[in-house]
Amino acid sequence: MLTDSAKRLSEDTLMPILAREAADKPLSKPVMLEIYGHLAEFGITAARLHEDFGGSGLSMLDYGLIMEQLPPAIALSLLSHDGSTVRFNAGADEAVRDAYLPDFREGRKIVCTANSEPNAGSDSNTISTKLEIEGDRAFITGTKMWITNASVCDCMIVSCSAGNDERGRPVPQRVLVDLSQSKVGLAETPLAGLKQGHLCEVTFDRTEVPLSHLIGSPGDAGKYMTIVWNANRPLIGLMALNIARRAYDMALAHVTDRKQFGSPLAAKQLVQQDLSDMEAAITSARLTCLMALATLDTGARSNGISAMAKRLATENANRVVHTAMQLCGGMGVTEELGLAQLWADARVFQVPDGTQGILALIHGRDITGTAAWR
Repeated sequence: MLTDSAKRLSEDTLMPILAREAADKPLSKPVMLEIYGHLAEFGITAARLHEDFGGSGLSMLDYGLIMEQLPPAIALSLLSHDGSTVRFNAGADEAVRDAYLPDFREGRKIVCTANSEPNAGSDSNTISTKLEIEGDRAFITGTKMWITNASVCDCMIVSCSAGNDERGRPVPQRVLVDLSQSKVGLAETPLAGLKQGHLCEVTFDRTEVPLSHLIGSPGDAGKYMTIVWNANRPLIGLMALNIARRAYDMALAHVTDRKQFGSPLAAKQLVQQDLSDMEAAITSARLTCLMALATLDTGARSNGISAMAKRLATENANRVVHTAMQLCGGMGVTEELGLAQLWADARVFQVPDGTQGILALIHGRDITGTAAWR
């Protein structure tokens, strides 16, 4: 029932909104707020937030079953918003929480996380964006890149360096930046895929924030990033597999209708082998993602399995779309059929929340008990 409801939300409400907008441009802020209104009504703008704080308190498995039904560009935006709400709630001053959380929860305001930097991607412990405290004021200076939702958000949870520890490594501090109060520079980053989504570079030039907007304790930012990442990774895998399933369905329809050498392409042995491989790739990766989410629900350590799930799912998704393009021949490389855009969309998902290489190392660390990067 949950899956069917999410599918109806996607097909009857969300996809028509995307269809009426330009397919090659980021959606405007009013359109995004319209979308978030529908997501809030469905109860998933604070899906991971505990019910004690007014969230849905969904299990991660149920959340995954919903997310795989949503249009991928919307699902990725929601992932950023929902995960950022969790990061905000964990450690925010009570008065600040009361001022912002209801709007995040109800989708009236969009929030994102600004963590990655030009020189701090996979190694997120090397952030250089500085937090300086002068009396009763705090200032942020630095640049963030690859930030989902930044150009349409109302608030950001920014990871800053509050100084260095005894080993000379930055001590990360979470800070809430309200864009209605603090000035930042925003530049949209054009992407090959997910063109209706939003990815930005954000610059802080001694951006002033209230001291009350510092969240949690210095040094705890990495902990909450990891907690959210472990859920995000299999969820992103399911988003990529949503695209792969669409490509598979297109290819199956094509080879069923297209006749060559006196019979449908679907009757050819190699075509049937390709279809079998595609179905197996989607099914096995999907089950791995769901297993990772179910592992999270038990409270067990999930770093390795979550990394494995995203890496397998995004790799399989790209391979499925590639094979679909091959099966569709000339039509496969046309804009008319749309497979080429699906390939570009699927390719994007191999980057956020861990590239293929770093995910393999995270999984390898769990297997061997030895970290390969330090």
